[in-house]
Amino acid sequence: MANATPRPPADPERAAQVARFCEEFNAVVANIGKVIKGKDEVVRKVLLTMTAKGHVLLLDVPGTGKTMLARAIAATVACDFKRIQFTPDLLPMDITGTNVFNLRSKAFEFQSGPVFTNILLADEINRATPKTQSALLEVMAEGQVTVEGRTHKMPPPFQVIATMNPLDHQGTYQLPAAQLDRFTMQLTMGFPPPDAEMELLDVHLGDRPVVDSLTQIITHEEFLAWQAMVPRIFIGEQVKRYLVAVANHIRSDSRVLAPPSPRAVLMLARVAQAHALSEGRDYVTPTDVQVVAADVFSHRLVVSGDETGHAYVEEVLAKVVVPA
Repeated sequence: MANATPRPPADPERAAQVARFCEEFNAVVANIGKVIKGKDEVVRKVLLTMTAKGHVLLLDVPGTGKTMLARAIAATVACDFKRIQFTPDLLPMDITGTNVFNLRSKAFEFQSGPVFTNILLADEINRATPKTQSALLEVMAEGQVTVEGRTHKMPPPFQVIATMNPLDHQGTYQLPAAQLDRFTMQLTMGFPPPDAEMELLDVHLGDRPVVDSLTQIITHEEFLAWQAMVPRIFIGEQVKRYLVAVANHIRSDSRVLAPPSPRAVLMLARVAQAHALSEGRDYVTPTDVQVVAADVFSHRLVVSGDETGHAYVEEVLAKVVVPA
């Protein structure tokens, strides 16, 4: 399949950048793996989403390592990191910031909230009310915050890693569809394999949190270089048609009550570019699309019946003709 995919002209400089990215990417995954055991695939997908300038929603029961994963990424990548614990009494201004009157200058001054950072951990995001959750909509989509008519730009990069408890847990709210659509991927940590859980006990039963001993692997500038590489990854016309064909197959199915938007297709293309980059290629194949499609589309879909969004997307991928 990969051999039949159109490739860009040879570029030694780009090839060297791809090779350097792969080396750094694998080093970051290995460093995070010192804390998060048996979950390399989840770690890689979170990093791919961040490389594609996307946001990640981690859905799982408490205690599976969602918050620890976000902290491990922040410790490995030299970016500013802040955490917001979402609760029912959290207000929008607690996230974005507000204007405060300065008695000395006799004027209002903007006091930035915790959202002004590079990597934001939105912990248990669905414990806050929809009004508070909506405070993240503008900043996740446009990288800016508007407070009382004045716009404040975010420092690049800006990535949200949100954790979410299952909706049947006490004290949770349904995330609005517009909020879900801002997340590029929804992933589940799940339970580690027995051997990995044994390693986890050995690692975390020490007298010092192991995440505090993680060293930074890449700098802030190197992470921005990761993101700058993604648009340079070639997507041929055949792969673009394949992306659109998958989306249109879902949209034409009467069982799907909420089909993927054009923004979702664009996000899928970006993550497929990042996946190709992590595989050491400067061009996208249909396989890159297939690896990440379910994680990008599933949380945006409402499918009638008992079938989950993830299983439905996998079913669609099996039906849509792959370009040769």
